[in-house]
Amino acid sequence: MNPANIARATLAAAVLVGLAGPLVRFDVLGWAAGLGLFVMAALIAGIGALWSLANLLRRRGGTLAVIAAAVGLAALAVPVAVVMNAADKPPINDISTDTENPPAFKAITATMRGDDASPIDYNPAFAPQQARAYPEVRPLDLPVPPGQAFDLAMQACDEGWQIVLADRAAGRIEAVEQSAWWGFRDDVVIRLTATPTGTRVDVRSKSRVGESDLGANARRIAAYLDRLAVAMRKAGT
Repeated sequence: MNPANIARATLAAAVLVGLAGPLVRFDVLGWAAGLGLFVMAALIAGIGALWSLANLLRRRGGTLAVIAAAVGLAALAVPVAVVMNAADKPPINDISTDTENPPAFKAITATMRGDDASPIDYNPAFAPQQARAYPEVRPLDLPVPPGQAFDLAMQACDEGWQIVLADRAAGRIEAVEQSAWWGFRDDVVIRLTATPTGTRVDVRSKSRVGESDLGANARRIAAYLDRLAVAMRKAGT
């Protein structure tokens, strides 16, 4: 085959790898089709990159083949990195600081989440898998009354979150976070419960699509509780 044509096909496949996310985000493709395009285009780009490298070793091709080899390998590296990152993650997409009585979504409904979203109810089978993979995911106890804790909880919410509910009296916050590239939406609920020494904060984060969240929900909860702890320390100074 013509080395130049192989290089062009490799570059085209690499472009599709980059376009897969935006095509899903802007509803041109469904999430499953978008992921399929992402994987298939990355494989084609990787094969094309290796073919271009082989041509270069045989002193065929040129600058275009060099570019195709580099870009194609970079495109292949993206899904490879995803797979490697997911290797030690359980196939779950719903994480909670309280797996025995997880915070329930009330303002965020099944209808709002869409027909292709995962069930909104918590799956108890996730609990032991979460305990093994993310033992650090635990509630945060604040030494302040629920009203003050609610103000701190709101302050700690990510600026990119869409706040769906902020109920001070009920001690409940519900929000949606959308990923920048794929446009995937994950739902978050924060529950504040009065305790003898202050307020307990529980957080649940759930993906709408996909069998595994690749650790995203656990990272989101950890980041939120870290921000809340910082806000608590600042409030005490």
